[in-house]
Amino acid sequence: MRQIVREADPLLPYTATELLGVLAKLALFADSQGLPATAGAWLSGEFIEFFVLNGCPAVGEATQGNYRSRLLRLREAVIGPALRTGKPVRLSASDASRPYSPDEQVALWGWAAGQPTATLRSGCRVLLALGLGVGLDSPEVVPLRVHDVRTAGTGSPVTVAVRGPRTRLVVCRQRIEGVLAHEAEVARQEGLARYLFRPDAAGRGKNTVTNFLARTVKDPRVPALSMGRARATWLVALIDGGLPLTVIVAASGVKTLHGLSRVLPFARPAAPQAATDLLRGTA
Repeated sequence: MRQIVREADPLLPYTATELLGVLAKLALFADSQGLPATAGAWLSGEFIEFFVLNGCPAVGEATQGNYRSRLLRLREAVIGPALRTGKPVRLSASDASRPYSPDEQVALWGWAAGQPTATLRSGCRVLLALGLGVGLDSPEVVPLRVHDVRTAGTGSPVTVAVRGPRTRLVVCRQRIEGVLAHEAEVARQEGLARYLFRPDAAGRGKNTVTNFLARTVKDPRVPALSMGRARATWLVALIDGGLPLTVIVAASGVKTLHGLSRVLPFARPAAPQAATDLLRGTA
């Protein structure tokens, strides 16, 4: 990281401290998304936009714009401009924003069930349930406790009390709530540690999810499990389901509609007649 700043320092109007501050935030977010620790991966135009929109929800729009400017100038100094036109790369091209297809989701559940140990099987099921069913990303999975998964009983909704800067209560999707409730109940009965994911882990940190996934057995026929893509799948399902935007924004933890822009290209368009009826208010 310091090498990147040293290369760019003579070419930019920012101090090394200013550049290192925002680059450190970008690096932590990139690691949580499973990106390799390279300048090319961190400083791609689309990942910078993805980070600004999703990786720093606690700051205002002015600070986000400042982060974007510094990182884009850093990219130009170290790598060069993304395009000759100077236009940013379309965010919709990001793999982290592409939802899993129904077939891919089925394959992922099968992959999880086929892991060689009970610990790996349980951990994969928890990640899939929290990503596809609740829309959590990696930093929100790590601190989750068993008692944060709540239900009033059989047939009642399963809710998750999310910790961290985007604290909220999210209702799990019905088709996945049974898996999540089961995993939480098993953890309670076995008297495991208070954490839902990786209760046996000696330490917990920003690499907890990526380190776990690195231990899983891969299948070339199955797409890699990405919490970013799982969250995108959940978001698109909510949008396609016609939920009010206020409900989606609150459940996802984003502050503005800009936080949903990366997945909008994947939402299902309304049929012309349905769109007409909705716009007229006659649907």
